[in-house]
This record gives sequence, C-alpha cells and structure tokens, in this order.
Amino acid sequence: MTVQAPEQILTAAQMQAAEQKLLDNGETVKSLMKRAGAGAADWVWRLAAGRAVTVLCGPGNNGGDGYVIARILAQRGISVSVIAPIAPKTDAAKAARAEWTSEPVDFAHGEVFVDCLFGTGLGRALSDDLLALLVKLSHAHRISIAMDLPSGVDSDNGEQLNEGLPAYDLTLALGAWKRAHWLMPASAKMGSRRLVDIGVGAVKGAVQLAQRPQLDPPSTDSHKYSRGLVAVVGGDMPGAAVLAARAAQHSGAGYVKLLAPHSHPDLPADIVLVEDEDISGSLGDDRLGAVLIGPGLGRGDTARQKLRQVLLSKAALVMDADALTLLEPGMLNGNSDGHLATPHAGELATMSQAFGIEADSKLEQARALHDATGLTILAKGPDNILVGDEGTVFFPPTPPWLSTAGTGDVLGGIAASRVATGRTAFDAAREAVLIHAEAARLAAPAFSASDLVDALPRAYAAFL
Repeated sequence: MTVQAPEQILTAAQMQAAEQKLLDNGETVKSLMKRAGAGAADWVWRLAAGRAVTVLCGPGNNGGDGYVIARILAQRGISVSVIAPIAPKTDAAKAARAEWTSEPVDFAHGEVFVDCLFGTGLGRALSDDLLALLVKLSHAHRISIAMDLPSGVDSDNGEQLNEGLPAYDLTLALGAWKRAHWLMPASAKMGSRRLVDIGVGAVKGAVQLAQRPQLDPPSTDSHKYSRGLVAVVGGDMPGAAVLAARAAQHSGAGYVKLLAPHSHPDLPADIVLVEDEDISGSLGDDRLGAVLIGPGLGRGDTARQKLRQVLLSKAALVMDADALTLLEPGMLNGNSDGHLATPHAGELATMSQAFGIEADSKLEQARALHDATGLTILAKGPDNILVGDEGTVFFPPTPPWLSTAGTGDVLGGIAASRVATGRTAFDAAREAVLIHAEAARLAAPAFSASDLVDALPRAYAAFL
C-alpha cells in the first residue's frame, strides 16, 4: 500500500516521476485523473453549496481534471458551465471531455469559478486572450478556486509569469504540494490551501513543509540552568537586544543574560545585565546553552571584535541582523556546527556577496550559503526557508502584521531560547518560526514588537 506523504513539497520533475511510479505500479493516467477530479470536486461542492459553478478547462491533464469535476458536480445536481478556449490534447483529457456530456460555453456567471486552465509544469506566460478570460471569469464569480496551481504561476520557483493574475480563495494541490504553494510571490495569491490525495508516496530528498511542533513543560526536577541559559550580546542600540532577550525569556529558557555596555530602561529586573565591554568571561561559562548576537550590535570595530569573540567560544550561536553584515569567511574558522544564521532578504544578499555566492533565488542562495559555511540558514521573510544538514523546510504563510520593526529581533530571541533548551539549530529555527507566527496570530492587529513578546507565553502554551 502506498503511504501518502502530506508534508512533502515537490518540483514539477519530482511530481512527474512520482506519477510515473504510480503508473508503473498499475495506475493509468485516466484513473489518476478521476481520483484527483473526484477529490477536488468534493471541495468545490462544499463551497458551492448548491450554487452555480463555472469550470475553465485547458488542453492538458489539468483541464481533464476540470471535466471530471464538472461531471461529478452535475451528477450531484449543481448547475455547471464549462469554458474550454482550447480543445483537450492529451488522451486522458479527451476521454474526460467525452464523459462530460454537455457542451462548453463562451462565458458564464456563477458563484464559484474553478481554474483548470494550466497546472504544474507551466513555464511560459499566458497569452493575452487567456489572461483576459481568466481575470474576467474571476471577477464574475464570488469565489475562485485554483486547481493544483493558479494558471500563470511557475510551480518550481513561485514566480508569476504574468502581471495582473487574479487572487484565489482556495488552491487545491493535486497529489503533493508544489514549491509555488509556499513561495512568494505566488503564494500570496492562493488563499487557503488543501491537498488532494491521489496516492503519491514519499519522494527522497523532497523539501518538507513544517509541521506543528510539540513543546514540553519543564520536568519536575528542572532549575534555571537545566532549562537553558541564554546570553544576548548587546551593542550600540541596546533596545533591540533587550527585545530579543525578553523574547528568549518567554520561549522556554530558564535564565537570560544581557551582555551589554550599559543598561536600558526597558530591561526587566529578571534579565541579568552584565555591563562589560569584554564579554570573554561570560562566554566561558560552561552552563551557557546559546548565544544570540546581532540585534542592536552595531557595525563598528567593537561590534566586529565581539563577533570574533563569540565565534571563538564553544557555545551554540544564533546570528542575526548586524552580525550577519559583519560576518566574513575567515571568522568561522571551520567551526559552524550548531550555529544558526537568520538573514532577511537584504542580509541574505550581503552574506551571499561576502561568501562569493551567485544564485538567482532565495532558496538557492540559502542552500549555497549552507554548503559554503556549514551554518544552518533560516532565510526569513513573508516566505521562510530553512536549510540545514537535515534538509530543507518551507513554512505556511506568516501573518502580514509581522512586517514591522523589531519582529526579527523577537524571532532571534525565540530561536536562541529553543537552542538553549537543547534543540538543534535546525529544530530550534523550525519551532521559532511557528511560535513567532502563533504569537502574531494571538496579538491584536497593528501590534508592535513589544506586543508580540507579550503574546509569546500564550503562543508557547498553544503547542504544549
């Protein structure tokens, strides 16, 4: 029996190979199309709730899925109109068209529009007439559903091949997730996402979708050091470091220290301040579980010296913000095991330049940086990509309210706290992104970074 792997994310080539494996084991293109169409029809039927549906069918197997959907919905009493600007060209699509006994129309209005024009594997922009038809149909219906992928999207890199593509309320991935489901800018157009199972098995080396973490409360014999000691290295702008320290305090660690040249009015009394420009003594503490350096560090000579000191220590590191701008190849000294870097897009570009990396996409930059440095890389932003020795992970979309100053410092603090509790850099980053997103969901709209920190205890509790 084939075991479905719902967390895997496939390229177009991987999906084609997975489908071929099913065919080699006795399936047919027609049977797979019927299974995909039937699973998708169930979703469309629920959303339609008895109201009219319009299906736009293309010439390939994605269009064939559309004919299957139309036939099943009609059998269930739904009023269905099919628009087919291009006749079916594959044998399976032709067979599906023949089993749907009505005739296509030129245009229709209804409640639900289903886009089955093109799916996985499209590598070219839509023609002007097809784009105009797609947009017009989307505007003529209250609900829009994309079958497998929205037409006009590159399945492997998430690029929109046309300007002005419509947005969807629901996207139904057929057989497996594709990279575009979770990569910007395409993912912003997809609405809710659901997976339709057609029996695709696990694919070796596939990107994985981050799953909900299971956090644990402290054991009954825990104390502040056993739960994890975090040191946050401050610098020229202590407010960012304080924000990160507060986040670390609420993400599982038992003890947080701020290593900074001076205090700050927002520093809580229960975060220990070590006022010393020379941080080497604090870094020598064997009880240290993790060090976070970067938020508010600055970019001068003193900041660079602190980064060198941290990189020479034995502690597991989380590097963010200014630390990533200062990082140079010679600083790592071949010692990057257990270390995490969390660059945003600008910092990712800076790091790529520093390490001589030329790559076109965010994913390839992150992978190349990991290969060049040995660091676990969390390339953050509206789409987060995690790359490490354990593989590559994509994440569900995060709340757009996170696009405000200081939220990256909060994420760094969460990650450092998770490392201090004993997680690997990879697992710490994965948990940090999901805790961070949950806190954003729980915080009120238009929150500040401080509000986000305040929501962390409730976000943490959600995963216990």
